[in-house]
Amino acid sequence: MPGTFKKTIRKKGESKVKTSAVNAVDLARSVIAVPPLARSGDLTLNPEANLSLIRHLEHGGVSTMMYGGNANFYNIGMYEYAAVLDFLEQSVAADTWLIPSAGPDFGKLMDQARVLRTRAFPTAMVLPLTFPATPEGSEKAIRLFAESYGRPVIVYVKAENYLTPLHIKRLVDAGLVAAVKYAVVRDELTNGTAGDIFLRELLDKVDAKLIVSGIGERPAIEHLRTFGLAAFTSGSVCVAPRGSTRMLAALKEGDFAAANAIREAYLPLENLRDAHSPIRVLHEAVTLAGIADMGPMLPQLSNIVADKQAAIGAAARALLAHDRSL
Repeated sequence: MPGTFKKTIRKKGESKVKTSAVNAVDLARSVIAVPPLARSGDLTLNPEANLSLIRHLEHGGVSTMMYGGNANFYNIGMYEYAAVLDFLEQSVAADTWLIPSAGPDFGKLMDQARVLRTRAFPTAMVLPLTFPATPEGSEKAIRLFAESYGRPVIVYVKAENYLTPLHIKRLVDAGLVAAVKYAVVRDELTNGTAGDIFLRELLDKVDAKLIVSGIGERPAIEHLRTFGLAAFTSGSVCVAPRGSTRMLAALKEGDFAAANAIREAYLPLENLRDAHSPIRVLHEAVTLAGIADMGPMLPQLSNIVADKQAAIGAAARALLAHDRSL
């Protein structure tokens, strides 16, 4: 079992990251970056590389970072969970809102709740488990986790068979939800998401101000323009933070033509992520763009094979160069 790192950035207890309760303004204030997590050859955290990526995001205007699927929190064990949280909390700037994740299985959720409630994070995202799970069981797991944690949580909806809109409404009505990350991929994403019946039903039951688009730049315009969602999460923002930040500003101003023009620069990398794995391609893209060496992926994920890296590197470097030109 790999050990944990020793280096810290600030002494424990000195962090000034956001600790107040989450509100709608918080959700919309920034693109919500979902970064990968850098590791060294022995699978321990790489502090320097993670700091480089964090500073790259912050210098590009990003002030909200959510460590979840792209950071492979699915496979983080209890042996390092507390240390990872402390490192991240101590590494971000004072005005950065840091959101950790927990789960996805019930046993890990309850173990991690005990760690989280001793920290100051105002919320954590529950990673979705689609097998073995049922909607009723998933609702109960989230409810018990939120009650044990003692704070509202972010519900991550990635599949229709995970939770129904009614299950989500019951959690919201119980005061257990700070936000909903909506990330059900539709075949028509390229041409818009106006036909998303599940999302429309969800919006009949839950305030749009609590829901963020969770699939990057591609569906973000339609999600914010047509459905009125609060903001969007992004992985490619880790390569190009300035453009994503400008895209969110354009969407808030109702300048959809400008938002669409900005989005075009992201599509080559997003196409590769969709084709070969959003998590694994992003992990390599940050490295190949020269932003930070993300190193090996924590099992049970694995790095993208070499024959895909040329295309990923070219797309990532082009996107970064475009971002620096803004």
